[in-house]
Order: sequence, then C-alpha cells, then structure tokens
Amino acid sequence: MPAGMKPLEKFLKKQTTALTRAGGFVGGVAEKSGGGTGASRRRASLSRVVPFFRETSPESGHAREVFSPDSEDPPSWPPAAGTGLVSAPSTANSSGSGSGSGGGDVRSPSLSSDEQSSEASLITESGGGTPHHPDTPDNLALAVLDSVAGKRLGHCTETLLDDFMLTHPIFLTADRLQQVLLQQFTLDGEGGGREAEGKTREGRRGGERDGETEVEMSAAERKQAVLNVAFRYLDTYRELLQEEGERSNSFPKELYMLALQELSRFPDLVEDVLKLQRWTEILNCPSVEEKESRKKQVRPLFRHFRRIDACLQPREAFRGSDEIFCRVYTPDHSYVTIRSRLSCRVGEILALVREKLQYSEDQPVLPGNLILVAVTSSGEKAVFRPSDEAVFTTLGVNTHLFACEASELDSLLPLPEEIHWTPGDSKLHDMSAEEVANQLVVFDWELFSCVHEVEFVCYVFHGEQSRWRPLNLELVLQRCSEVQHWVATEILQCQSLPKRVQLLRKFIKIAALCKQQQDLLSFLAVVLGLDNPAISRLRLTWEGLPGKFRKQFQQFESTADPSRNHKSYRDLITSLRPPLIPFTPLLLKDLTFLHESCKTFHGELVNFEKMHKVAEMVRNIRRYRSSQLAMDTETSPSHLQTKAYVRQLQVIDNQNLLFDMSCKLEPKDT
Repeated sequence: MPAGMKPLEKFLKKQTTALTRAGGFVGGVAEKSGGGTGASRRRASLSRVVPFFRETSPESGHAREVFSPDSEDPPSWPPAAGTGLVSAPSTANSSGSGSGSGGGDVRSPSLSSDEQSSEASLITESGGGTPHHPDTPDNLALAVLDSVAGKRLGHCTETLLDDFMLTHPIFLTADRLQQVLLQQFTLDGEGGGREAEGKTREGRRGGERDGETEVEMSAAERKQAVLNVAFRYLDTYRELLQEEGERSNSFPKELYMLALQELSRFPDLVEDVLKLQRWTEILNCPSVEEKESRKKQVRPLFRHFRRIDACLQPREAFRGSDEIFCRVYTPDHSYVTIRSRLSCRVGEILALVREKLQYSEDQPVLPGNLILVAVTSSGEKAVFRPSDEAVFTTLGVNTHLFACEASELDSLLPLPEEIHWTPGDSKLHDMSAEEVANQLVVFDWELFSCVHEVEFVCYVFHGEQSRWRPLNLELVLQRCSEVQHWVATEILQCQSLPKRVQLLRKFIKIAALCKQQQDLLSFLAVVLGLDNPAISRLRLTWEGLPGKFRKQFQQFESTADPSRNHKSYRDLITSLRPPLIPFTPLLLKDLTFLHESCKTFHGELVNFEKMHKVAEMVRNIRRYRSSQLAMDTETSPSHLQTKAYVRQLQVIDNQNLLFDMSCKLEPKDT
C-alpha cells in the first residue's frame, strides 16, 4: 500500500477489491504503483473518516453496463424507467438484490430513495420518438448542437446540454470541443453532414419552402446553436479559463472573427457578435475588481505562517496562477521560504530551493540532485516526481515539504513540534459554543463556496491528467480532517478530568449547533472526532457526562451510521433546504463508486448514461449552494479572537501520539 495512504483510501481500495471479485468493478480505485503520487495522492488527501465508513460495503449484485461487452449491438437508450443503469438502494428493505428485471443494477450511493424511478438523461419527447443512442465523443457534440437547434429531444434539451457541459472533459477535451464548434460554425447547409440532413428532413415537413431558403435557414440555425453551446461553455468554465490566459482566449476570439465575417449574411447574429466581443475582453482583460483582488499580497501557504490579519479576511478561491509563500525544509530542519505559483511543477520548486540555498549561510556546500518529499507528522514519506504539479494542496494537515538528496531520504524526520505536545488548558474554555459553531459554519461555507462544481468531476475522473486541478476541493477535505483532529487534540491536552468533561459537553453542543445551521461537514467532523479511539476509550471522562448529552451524542452517532448505505445521513440531507454544506468525503465516495462501477467507454462509444448520473450529482451540489448563507459582520475583540482561533486550528494528526496521550490521561488499568 503506498506510503501516506489515508483511511478513506483504504476503505475505497477494499471496496474496489470486493467488487472486482464479484465482477462489479472495472479497474481499481487506488494506484498500485508506489510513491503515492498523482491520482492516488489526491484520493489520499481525503479526510480520515474511517468511523463514518466502518462496515460500509456496496450492496451485493453484479454491475451492469449500459451496453454489454458481449453483445454485438448497443441497446436502445435509455432503459425503461426504474431499470436505469444506476439505481438507488431501497430505503428500508435493501437486501442487496438488484432491482428491475435485470436483477443486478449498479447501485449509486448518491441517489436517495425517491429517485429510484427517475428517467434516464436523454428523455424522449412526450409524443414519442427515438431514444438517444450511445455515440462517439464528436457525434455527441453534434447531437447537442442538434438538440439546441430545436430539432431533437424537445423539452430535455436543457438537461442534455447541462450534462454535456459538466462532463465533457471526461470523454472530450476542451481543445477538441472548441475545434468541433469552430468547424460546425463554418459549415454551410449543404456541408452540414448529419446535422444538415436533419434540417433538410425538417424542411420537407415544413412544406412550401424553396431550396435556397431551406439551406439558409439550416446554416443560420446551426450557427446560432454553435454560439449558444459556446456561451454555455464559456459561462460554465469562466473562472478556470481566465487563469489559462491566451490559451483559452483564442477560442472566443476566433469564433468572434468568424461570426463577424458572417454578419452580412446573417444580420440576426449581431447581438451574439457583441457578446463574443465581451467574452474576449473578460478572458483577456479581467475587470478592475478582479485585477485588484489578484494584486493583493502573496498569500502564505496555509499553516506555515500564523498571521491574524490574513486569516480574518474572507476566503477567495485559489487558482493555479496564484502566488504563495511556502517553507521547504532540509534534513536538519532548517528551511528556506520560496515564492511560487500554486500550480507550478516540482522541478520548478526544487530550482527555487536550490537558488535560495546558494545564498544561505547555513548551507556552505551546495547539495547535488534534490528530490522533493512530503513528510507527515507520523514519519510517512511520499516522494514527488519532477513533473508533478500543484502538490501544495495535496499535503495533509501537518505534512511538510522537504528538499534533500536521494541518499538522505531515510534520515528525514518530522519537525520536533509535530511529535511533541505540551499539556495545558484550551482557549476553547473561554469561548461560547454558539460563537465557535457560528465561526465553523461561516468558514466552512467560505471554503465550500470557493470550490468550482467541475472540481468534483476532475478530482475523481482525472487524477494527474486533469487540465484543471481541484485545488479548493482538496482544501475542503483538508479542513474536514483538521476539525476531526482538533476535537481529539483539545480534549487530550486537557489534564483535568472535570475540564475534559466540560470540553466533551461543549463539543457535543457545537455539533448540535452545526447540524442546526445545516453545516453537515463540521457536524460530522466533530462527531467523528469524538468517535476517535483515543477519545472513546476515556471511560472516566464519558462517565462524567450528563445523561442528556450522552443520549444526544448517541443520536448523532446514528446519523453517522454507515449501515444501509448511510441511510440516516441521506435521509437527513434530503430533508434540508439550501443553503447547506454537505459532508464532502461522502460526495466523492459516491462519485468514485459510480466511476469505478461503470465503464466510461465501450470501444469508441461514450457511456452517456453514466455522464448523466455524474451531472445529477453535480447539480445536487449546485442546489446546496443555490441560496446564500448569511455571513457575520460583528467586529468585537472577542468575536475576532474566536474567528482567528477557528480559522487557525492547532491540531495533532498523529494517531499514535494521540493514543499515547489518551493512555497517559487514563491508563488502561483504570
């Protein structure tokens, strides 16, 4: 198992192995080749949520592809209602048997019980019609254009377009999509291929139109459809395209020039031409506000610099082009501070480190070939490759970067402050549970709002091949892990039994308030932190807890119960209305399960039903953020002190050290 593998990755790997033996999975979840880099390292950044996933396994039953590899011809699309590719487990009597006549549907953990009979993505028109068939990536792009032009699929055009936009990076690169759109825009009616044929057939049904008019209308509809799809693409990926600069701006600029040339033939395109011109300006010349935002001082990398003024500012989404400060340590625990782009390659980081070391008085002899290593507080090491990108956000809570020669790898040790602890009373004693819970919710909302919805797809489906890195999503996962370890750290550093009981009560109250404010991320993180073996073994502490609080915590544990496919949690989140913050690791678990249980391609044909299910999950995330959470504006000193505390939690994430602390507080023989 790769170094640094986190418990959730172990769970996913175990789940994958079980399904592979049952014939349900194609491929594995985690990479088996060592080092823990790339996609496996991204999955390893998931929070430590073993208690939440204990005893979890997919429902039994064999996976069924949309089209069987053994069959010669793909079936019609979509399957009948209730027998779709991915069906949800039953709510109360899920015995593991497949639903429908197939008896072996892949069960998507993300779908609630009331979605079991949902129609597939490409719904036929109410008056009948031909279901959409699986197709090649290019042909699917053409089918979307047909639909947008109003000639196919009727009322489900919006769903189809949204499915395609959210998931096309999985099967069709952005560069190729742009090429297809540009090619289709330049086609006249007689050269439009399958699309022009569709227009011609529609023209025949229209009756009394001469040939020339028919061709002109066909070309105009096609160009309008291309522009509508292009605008949707630019709107969906705006923030991600902006940071790519000229590479992304060439597409709207080229489309603008083509549309400008066609204005004399198609004067109705004038508004679209003006809109394209604005898009070229947006991508090439950010607004004054965006420029000012990006001119702000270089941001320190997370926990390396404890700066109150920085942590009190509202969070902004990280972009790969952002510049950050970061400490890179050497084997003797001295360090150099480098200024780097967040997305830069490991080779560039090492070049910056080497340049700094040249002018360091503490480093009289310049080292040879350097490697970059992530060292956790427990001593686990992961070596990065020179070509790896955006490694900063993949680091664990107390993981630090080291630069050393290959011969020095075995001598690397965690920083002293990561392996020692100092007993003492927590600052939390002087803060109200209400204020701490409010600050947790506000910070979680800021982090969650920074995540672009496409990051969820990129995280699971792309790994190291992704064009866009899920930087902000990885920080949300890191936060989840941080809150869990914060709970354990605060309790175990408290030497007084009465004060430990008081802290235990306060954390249960904080969890209740987070749940009340619909922050399920911190709610479950606090519950899982209290479920940590180092905390749950403190018999004397738990016995001192009043019965009312014990009963309340048991109810919270039932919400975190993974049995029957996390039914309690899913029932809870289904009953809530936006705005809400979901438990992000479970979202990624659901997406991972869907990805691993169904093929993306069969030959050259795209499994678009799978794409629809992925898009449905993303739309759920969009729905969670469809309303804005009310932010706090109070500026009293105590308020700001609590805010700074919550945003810069000091935690111990070494489980062995936490358990040793627990045994010193309450030895095993007590």
